Amino acid sequence: MTTQNLLVELFVEELPPKALQKLGDAFATVLGDQLKAQGLATAASVVTPFASPRRLAAHVTAVADKAADKAVQQKLMPVTVGLDKDGNATPALLKKLQALGADVSNPAAAVAALKRAQDGKAEALFYDSVVPGATLAAGLQKALDEAIAKLPIPKVMSYQLETDCELPGWTSVNFVRPAHGLVALHGSTVVSVKALGLTAGNSTTGHRFEAAVSPVVLADADSYAATLKKDGAVIASFAERKAEIARQLAAAAAKVGNGARPIEDEALLDEVTALVERPNVVICQFEEQFLGVPQECLILTMKANQKYFPLLDAAGKLTNKFLVVSNISPEDTSFVTGGNERVVRPRLADAKFFFDQDRKKTLASRVEGLSKVVYHNKLGTQGERVERVRAIAKAIATQLGDAALVADADLAAQLAKTDLVTDMVGEFPELQGIMGGYYALNDGLGETVAHAIEDHYKPRFAGDALPRNTAGVVVALADKLETLVGMFGIGNLPTGDRDPFALRRHALGVIRMLVEKDLPLEMNALLAGAVPAFGDKITDASAALADFIYDRLAGSLREQGYSAQEVDAVLALRPQRLALVEKQLAAVRAFAALPESPALAAANKRVGNILKKAEVEGPVDAHVNPELLQEKAEQDLYAALQRFVPEANAQFDAGDYTASLQTLAVLRAPVDAFFDDVMVNAEQLDVRMNRLGLLKMLHNAMNRVADLSRLAV
Repeated sequence: MTTQNLLVELFVEELPPKALQKLGDAFATVLGDQLKAQGLATAASVVTPFASPRRLAAHVTAVADKAADKAVQQKLMPVTVGLDKDGNATPALLKKLQALGADVSNPAAAVAALKRAQDGKAEALFYDSVVPGATLAAGLQKALDEAIAKLPIPKVMSYQLETDCELPGWTSVNFVRPAHGLVALHGSTVVSVKALGLTAGNSTTGHRFEAAVSPVVLADADSYAATLKKDGAVIASFAERKAEIARQLAAAAAKVGNGARPIEDEALLDEVTALVERPNVVICQFEEQFLGVPQECLILTMKANQKYFPLLDAAGKLTNKFLVVSNISPEDTSFVTGGNERVVRPRLADAKFFFDQDRKKTLASRVEGLSKVVYHNKLGTQGERVERVRAIAKAIATQLGDAALVADADLAAQLAKTDLVTDMVGEFPELQGIMGGYYALNDGLGETVAHAIEDHYKPRFAGDALPRNTAGVVVALADKLETLVGMFGIGNLPTGDRDPFALRRHALGVIRMLVEKDLPLEMNALLAGAVPAFGDKITDASAALADFIYDRLAGSLREQGYSAQEVDAVLALRPQRLALVEKQLAAVRAFAALPESPALAAANKRVGNILKKAEVEGPVDAHVNPELLQEKAEQDLYAALQRFVPEANAQFDAGDYTASLQTLAVLRAPVDAFFDDVMVNAEQLDVRMNRLGLLKMLHNAMNRVADLSRLAV
């Protein structure tokens, strides 16, 4: 058995660029895994993916020409079924052995070759055999079929194969794009495999226009990338091509000078990498007059429509230069430059036209138009939605500030959606909010309202900035709460991966603003206060919505490094001020590190169980009559509570949760003594209720910061 490196390439028509990297990785991963599963490759074999616009390939090291034979022991049947009373093979046993390919011409010898071993309560017969290892041709065929079948193809297309029969094209194939070539090299030897109507060879096709030779003949598996680059003018590795584009972009920006830098956009870089086989970055420019248009508009049209990289200056402002990643490298690039400059000019002219036209009407004059835009068939129009957001925003602003804040938030909420009916946002929906901010400044509404309008969608994604001013925070909160309360109120909830109204993102946005802006707003009141704005359009689902938000908060806190126990302990109490949750978590973590913590957590769990059982018959009051305390242990516990709980409560009220829990840690000894020496369920009713009242007092004191029973192991 010899090992050599293996190369498999599938040459196809242009693959979907946004899926290319995923397709390339999946093809190589499944191919490698299948070879390893069949024993043709080892765990140490290195699998390298290649993906270009017209090819998927994989290089696998140390692949054997034949897998090692494998000894297999197979259970046949219980001895009582396989052998008769004289120890001879039964017809059932002989039939089974024959099906496995064993020689049954001499039944006695066949039985003698079997092994007997205990299998549960019965003794069974086992057959030892050697399974021949897979040949590379057979194993690779299976691996290739599996790799193709498991490709995460966004959309399958059907095409017909050319055949030699009288009716050409009668055989249909389903694949992401028509395939035209297959390479399979084990070292320098072609492996005889087939796929998609193709038979493997040792040649491929290079760059459409710049390949030095065609076809490109590959000497062996290891020379694939180098030969394709030299003779085919193709950089086969997605990662290498991406790094080369990034290098050229930086070099071109440096050539422009004045601190210019290409806009950072990983998704755009990936997409462009998937569009070219050998990148060549060229510098282009447009007329400076277009810089009067908001740079977000120009950047978006260049990125989204043309896949260009706009250049920013040292201050982050858009310049009139942009970079194009070309797939050809002519000696004279003027045709490439001129062509791209001609293409982008009408796009920028459109943006300028939309901007100029939109500014002829004020945002206030567009409010009425929102009543003609449907938001949701059960929740009415955008105009109705705006009025709900205004009502919620007024309520929040009243709690957070003065009349000026209420006025700014109300005006921003009234105008926040008006840019939806502008030409610019109609053409580029991604600019909603951003254009509203620009048009508000044009209307002379001032930066406070303009920024609030622009920021009211924030945070749009994880890590996004929060609104810049308080009015923006108020409107952003109101907007997200309107969506959450409305959708929950009509039962339109996320299911699995489906979340068409981005309710999870809205919930996380609400959490971030409440926490990071340290807002003195209570969760239940915030949700309940938003419900009246809907009138009779919805049912009140505040409880379910609160659970949803706390679930998102729990996930977020775990991602920040808090343990599930810590998060569970704090959120079990449903804290109303989310801004204080991290302080509570810090206190719980400090308490858990104390030597008294395990015993107190266990005792707290025990107390909770006792009270839960007792309260089936009626509520237990946290009240103690000292004259009914008979045992020394209960007297000592009561004395300790009287001494330390006021101090712990004062620390809690001052926001020092860590000190509050640490003060209560001294209760361990009297609590342990109480459970050792005192029978809670005394026969005398008043004594029993008094002891339950003492435990209720202890429970209330211990669980103000968190439900400490959740820390019990």
